[in-house]
Amino acid sequence: MTPAGPLSGLGVVLTRPRAQCEAIASALEASGARVIIFPALDIVPVALAPASLETLASLPSTSIAIFVSANAAEHGVAAARRAGPWPGSVAVAGVGQATAAALRESGFARVIAPAAGFDSESLLACPELQFVRDKRIAIFRGVGGREHLRTTLESRGATVGYVECYRRDRPATDPAGLHAALGRGEIDAVHAMSAETVDNFLALAGHGASWSRVALVVPHPAIARQAFSASFARAVVSGPGIAGLVEALSNLRKAS
Repeated sequence: MTPAGPLSGLGVVLTRPRAQCEAIASALEASGARVIIFPALDIVPVALAPASLETLASLPSTSIAIFVSANAAEHGVAAARRAGPWPGSVAVAGVGQATAAALRESGFARVIAPAAGFDSESLLACPELQFVRDKRIAIFRGVGGREHLRTTLESRGATVGYVECYRRDRPATDPAGLHAALGRGEIDAVHAMSAETVDNFLALAGHGASWSRVALVVPHPAIARQAFSASFARAVVSGPGIAGLVEALSNLRKAS
């Protein structure tokens, strides 16, 4: 039986890689939600390309290493430590508190991270990234992605290189159970962390399914403004972390 709580009876689809859904699912279920885990993204480590190897080799002369996600922290720190001890003079920064927490778990006592917000813009507003002229900065990330961090830091006079240490794949997730739950009216919201995840979700689950009765919950307004939002009843922007997601879903529950 689904326990009583602020999300009592609310059906929520989680689309992150399965291992990353466990803590979120537990929190939502403790609040009364019915959770369906439907991974629409896989994170796969990659062999470093020559440009990434060059950036990694220059790490001892780097001022700041930026990690764009918890995935970048996991795979990027591992790649760097395979190449040798982490240079103690290199400051470490994370885009958001979840990434900062992953870096602390990897052994970094001091991590630059925005106190509020969890995107590139929030990190770029940190004092440590304001005056970077003639500094070397390494950005650890997946293959491809936004260029805003790099272009902004270069406009401030920094030399910026990437270490692309993983790629994002579309998994072969079977949608049969998802379609059955949708047909029974058991899905109220789909939670996705990126535009790529939503694209993958719709490709896997089917654009023709009746998502027009289901809310899309995302962490950033830029994702909510994408054209795919028209496939859903509405797009809702949540606050950071699990607490922000629970609050956004609670508001959906009250509005239903």
